[in-house]
Amino acid sequence: MTAKRIGILTGGGDVPGLNSVIKAAVQQSEQRGIEVIGIRRGWQGLTHIHPVDGVDPDYMLPLNRLNTRTVDRSGGTFLHSTRTQPSRMKIEEIPMWLRRKLGTMQEVARGMVDLTPVVLENLRKLDIDHLIAIGGDDTLSYARRLHDEGFPVVCIPKTMDNDVPNTEYCIGFSTAITRAVDNISRQRTTVGSHERIGIFRVFGRDAGFTSLYTAYVTGIHCCIPEHVFDLQRLLSLLKEEQRANPSSYALVVLSEGATWEGHTVQHYGEPDAYGHRKKMSIGEALSQEVKAQLGEETVVSDLTYDLRGGPPDFIDRLVAITFASIAVECIADGGSGRMVAIQGGRFVDAEIPGTGRKSRTVDVEKMYDTERCLPKYGQKAGLPIFLNTLGQRAIRPQSRAIA
Repeated sequence: MTAKRIGILTGGGDVPGLNSVIKAAVQQSEQRGIEVIGIRRGWQGLTHIHPVDGVDPDYMLPLNRLNTRTVDRSGGTFLHSTRTQPSRMKIEEIPMWLRRKLGTMQEVARGMVDLTPVVLENLRKLDIDHLIAIGGDDTLSYARRLHDEGFPVVCIPKTMDNDVPNTEYCIGFSTAITRAVDNISRQRTTVGSHERIGIFRVFGRDAGFTSLYTAYVTGIHCCIPEHVFDLQRLLSLLKEEQRANPSSYALVVLSEGATWEGHTVQHYGEPDAYGHRKKMSIGEALSQEVKAQLGEETVVSDLTYDLRGGPPDFIDRLVAITFASIAVECIADGGSGRMVAIQGGRFVDAEIPGTGRKSRTVDVEKMYDTERCLPKYGQKAGLPIFLNTLGQRAIRPQSRAIA
C-alpha cells in the first residue's frame, strides 16, 4: 500500500547535505500526494514526543515546499539532531510524564529501558505509514530495529567518516574533504613560514577515509588512516621531507583513531547513548614525540567540527538529492529495510546494515603505502569515482541497481 504520510528524521552528528535531503524528499513526496512530517531531534523526537490532538510542536513539524524552500542553502539539519538510542534509554533522561509507563517497559541494563514500544505507539498516533531515517551507523542500527519490529523504514547514510557498511559513499564526506583541503592549503603558509612540522588530525573514529583522501588530493607528505604505524619510520619520513623541502617544513594528516605500535589511544568523558567516548588527540600525542625525538617545533590543528560546518559542496548536493528521490521511490514501491547507497559507482538500494556490523574501513593493502605512509595512486583504471568498491559478494545478493 502506498504511504500517505512519511516521517523524516536526522540522527547523530550533523553534516552538510542533510537539508538538501529533506527538501528533495518533501518535493518528491508532494508530487506523489504524500504528506511529510519532520521529526525533530532525531530518535528523541519519537521517544519524548507528547502529541495532544495529534500535535507536539517541540518534536514535530509538518513539511511542505514553502517551509523547506531555502533550507538547502545552509549546512547542518534544520530538524536538529541528537544521539538518542531508544532501545537503551537512561531512565533519568525520560520525561516525567512518560515515567508512569516504566512498569510496562523492558529493563535492558541497570537504569536503562527499551522505549521501542513507545516509539511504535507514537508512530501510530502520528498516523505515519513510513519513515525515512538519515544517519550513520548508530542511527541506522535503530532504524533496522524498527524494520525488524515490522515498521516500514528506508534509510539514507550520512557521515563525514564515510564508514557505513553496504555503501561506497555517505553524505557529508566530500564536503569534509573539501574543507580539510582548504584548511591545509591556508595553514601551509604558516607552517612553512616558521619551518615547522604541521600535524593535522581529522575525524574518523574507526575509519581512515577522511585522512587518506585528504592526503590523496593535497599531496601532503604523510598520512595515517586507521593503520597502526611505526613511529620511528614516520618520524624519519617527516625529517627527510623537511630537509628536502626548500621551505623546510613537513606535513602529516592523521585519522582521529590512528595510533602507533605500542601506543594506546586514550579516551575521556562519559560514553554517549551508543557507548562511544571521545578520543584524546593523537595529534597532540604525536607532537610531543616530534619535539622530544626530533627537536622540531610543531603546529597542531584539529580539523574536526569545522569540516562538518557550512553548506554542502556539489557532490554532496548531488548525492543528497538523488538519495532522497530514490528513497521516496522505494517507499512508493512498498520497500522497507532498505538503505539508499552507492555500490560499484552506481546508485542502488541495499539492505540496512544489521546490528553489530563493523564500520567500513580503508582497504589498506589496496589503497595505502605503509612503507611511505602515503596513498597509493596507481592501478585505478576501472574503479568507481570514489576509488573503493564493496566487492561483488556485497553487491549481488542484497542490492538492486536503480535504472
